[in-house]
Amino acid sequence: MADKYLIEPDSNFIKEVMNQGGESLKKCYQCATCSVACPISPDNKPFPRKEMIAASWGLKDRLVANHDIWLCHQCGDCSTLCPRDAKPGDVIAAIRSYAIKEYASPKFMGNLVNDPKKLPILFAIPTLIFIALGLVTGLLDFTPDSDQIVHSHFFSTWLVDLIFVPLAGFVVAVFALGLKRFIADIHENALVSGKTKKETIDPKEFIQALIAIIPNILKHKKFSECTENRERSTSHMMVLFSFIALFIVTNIFFVVLYVFQIHGPYSQLNPVKWLANIGGVALVIGSLLMIKERMAKTNQVSSYKDWYLLGLVLGLGVTGMLTEMTRLADAAFLSYALYFIHLIFVFNLFAFLPFSKLAHLVYRTVALAYDEWAERDKKTATA
Repeated sequence: MADKYLIEPDSNFIKEVMNQGGESLKKCYQCATCSVACPISPDNKPFPRKEMIAASWGLKDRLVANHDIWLCHQCGDCSTLCPRDAKPGDVIAAIRSYAIKEYASPKFMGNLVNDPKKLPILFAIPTLIFIALGLVTGLLDFTPDSDQIVHSHFFSTWLVDLIFVPLAGFVVAVFALGLKRFIADIHENALVSGKTKKETIDPKEFIQALIAIIPNILKHKKFSECTENRERSTSHMMVLFSFIALFIVTNIFFVVLYVFQIHGPYSQLNPVKWLANIGGVALVIGSLLMIKERMAKTNQVSSYKDWYLLGLVLGLGVTGMLTEMTRLADAAFLSYALYFIHLIFVFNLFAFLPFSKLAHLVYRTVALAYDEWAERDKKTATA
């Protein structure tokens, strides 16, 4: 006798998915063209057909706890070939957005980040924090020396650390709590579906799986296997590597400042400055290409969460480069003003990272690592 399952549809989940960009969901009539068309779908239990079925029925728990939604790279092949224009890729993207909100706490911040009406608040929060803390501590000087432009004389590095170090701790804590639930959920789902038979995940094996998938992520291997949006892999790689470069630069200058007590501004001939400038230019060009590519794909859904992230990345790159350019041009007022705005963009990027679309960098990486671990486990079991 076949197993019996109690289906508990969640109509609110269906509405939420449709509001997040999956409004074409109900056009699906289960022809399975999407799973056949997808070049990166696994042979066993291929996506996105089963996800389209679950979404249509409002099976929230089965979808949010399904790591397959993160294996999809939204390359667009399934949506282009869908005979009903149901746009499975956009539906899966909407489910991922729902999952990010589900795992990130506090919930009100997720609602804040994903509501276009609240955008002014997102920029007002860091502005007020900067000014209030700056005035209270005296670390924000609105009348710095204009003879030599030194951004730390205007917005002290101590003030930067006072704000961003605790902020980094907050982001790590939010991700840690979310990932703890996320891994537990996808593992339970994998046990039920027969993906794995191991009751617990061995940390050492999981770390090995994580290391194994890093090269594929850096090379965008899966993205390159797609057909419809293959060109997007270049712009995505530019943005990814620019963030990596700027992260390295930030940490090097942190050590140089606090360990070696060498204060900026640093020479343009400094190799670390070269890396910073290359990273900044790549960030601007990459984000512009991403915007151009998204605007060109009129048949694919672009929701507020997409444009918020693209605008944030572009704004971060542009204000960062203009801050340096105006400093070199001795435009003191413009340089200090742009630096302040740049820090607002940095705050937005990091403070709301666990609640925005950019969180997919973390969740997808973990999902890919889990898939690698589960596949290794399966091969070991059958060996």
